[in-house]
Amino acid sequence: MSHRTVFFVSDQTGVTAETMGHSLLTQFGGLAFRQVTLPFISTTEKAEEAVRRINATAVSEGVRPVVFSTLVQEPLREVVRRANGLFLDFFDAFLTPLEAELQMRSSRTEGRAHGIADIGAYTMRINATNFALANDDGGATQDYERADVILVGVSRSGKTPTCLYMALQYGIFAANYPLNDDDFEQNRMPSRLSKYQSKLYGLTIAPERLQQIRNERRPDSKYSSAAQVAYELRCAEALFRQYGIPFIDTTETSIEEIASRIIERTQLERRLRP
Repeated sequence: MSHRTVFFVSDQTGVTAETMGHSLLTQFGGLAFRQVTLPFISTTEKAEEAVRRINATAVSEGVRPVVFSTLVQEPLREVVRRANGLFLDFFDAFLTPLEAELQMRSSRTEGRAHGIADIGAYTMRINATNFALANDDGGATQDYERADVILVGVSRSGKTPTCLYMALQYGIFAANYPLNDDDFEQNRMPSRLSKYQSKLYGLTIAPERLQQIRNERRPDSKYSSAAQVAYELRCAEALFRQYGIPFIDTTETSIEEIASRIIERTQLERRLRP
């Protein structure tokens, strides 16, 4: 499989360039991309160093790299634009037409996308994240009254990363609870969850994928055996149906999509916007 090098160039963390760039790159499944992030390009000297790296890559690989840029300051963009690469400027592509439509010039201020100017939103993000960590894996259930949603499912089905993503991105208070053999033998949801049934959302996953994940954690154990995995998933899905709990298959679904589907289905309030 042929490959191309992709640079994400930013005057801040590079998260915006990475997120937008990744979305575009997923449309080119026949290529392998070597991805390099160059964050905090805030001076002309750093911009020139970025150009040297991009040009060196073009020479060594015999093909020019793709450069996704979220640089705000025009002088820095002009420096990087001269590099031997396909320069894709997200700010120029979107801010210029927005300025024309709104009939005003944007502030072109560095770091606005990821700053903490809104201290209330920042505090909400931290509180939601702390809640997700404190209520992870059924370790504490006394605070479930505060939960917006409680994810349930077998071990390693994606509960923890989904909770953390919803907390960080949307300020949603998400807890999670792992179903286990005791719950399956009794053929009922744990009693500590009964009063919160309206908040429950189930996660399931293909047996082959779950076995692979568990085998990386505990190889050659009952926990990762095909029989145990199939048993747990069969019982978990039966409980979801018995109690009318909506659930989603996470096998080939990204954390971002899992979170979005749960939020849409449950109509949870997005307290924050990414």
